[in-house]
Amino acid sequence: MSASHAARHALDSPPSPPSPQWRRRVAHAFSRAARDYARLASAQLAMGEVLWERLPAPAPITPLGTPWRVLDLGCGPGHWSERLAERFGDDATVIGLDLAPGMLAAARHDHGSDPRLRWVCADAAALPLADVSLDLVFSNLAIQWCPDLSRVLSELHRVLRPGGRALINTLAPGTLAEVGHAWSRPGSPAALLPLLGREQHLAAARLAGFRRVNVERQTRRFHYPDLAAVMASIKGVGAQTARPGARLTRADLARARRRFDALREPEGLPVSYRLLTLDLTRD
Repeated sequence: MSASHAARHALDSPPSPPSPQWRRRVAHAFSRAARDYARLASAQLAMGEVLWERLPAPAPITPLGTPWRVLDLGCGPGHWSERLAERFGDDATVIGLDLAPGMLAAARHDHGSDPRLRWVCADAAALPLADVSLDLVFSNLAIQWCPDLSRVLSELHRVLRPGGRALINTLAPGTLAEVGHAWSRPGSPAALLPLLGREQHLAAARLAGFRRVNVERQTRRFHYPDLAAVMASIKGVGAQTARPGARLTRADLARARRRFDALREPEGLPVSYRLLTLDLTRD
């Protein structure tokens, strides 16, 4: 079986696509979360450090001798965009791109005076960027919200220069398993797309045209004092989209609290993220 055929076979049975309203709902959820994101995103920021450690060494110019052009895909309120600009020098250009206008408004408010930063509202599957125009893509916990993984990775391959890299954190099945156990009902408050595993990400990257592909797995666990803090950490970073008709009762809440308390550890209530880190280089 050829590599391309194997890759296609691995993607033969993708999860059911989301409703046509998915993009609007995700943008709305993250826009609403923008104000509280920095305060509640400790887990997301900790996982981003895993990605940060893989960055090229700080330098004012690329190996080609040109200033860095970097995309922060799913930039949120701009935390990583600002750090990327600081890392790669005064002549760098960092494009912070996000689907949520509210996140970009927060980014402009917090970092708008930095001339190295540009803010773009767009879909990761349709990047408004020129072919072979970027040296680096950094994306921390964004592409799991994109319903067409192959299209997103194809777009990244298109906009990267030869030798350019895409460094991506995303989530695999088993993420928020404890939350799912606690609610144990359709329409639970942690509503993610069906998540894809390591082999599906490898296949999608190869189909997109990447030949140097590495995907590593790890589990990161975080602890919270109670169910309210768990749900705030999820809702407060936008990782919750309202499902029409989903209404929680006091009985639902009490039941979820009991089920989660049964999982309590000395550090608190556990929340697990199955983290995939992709390191993709365009030939």
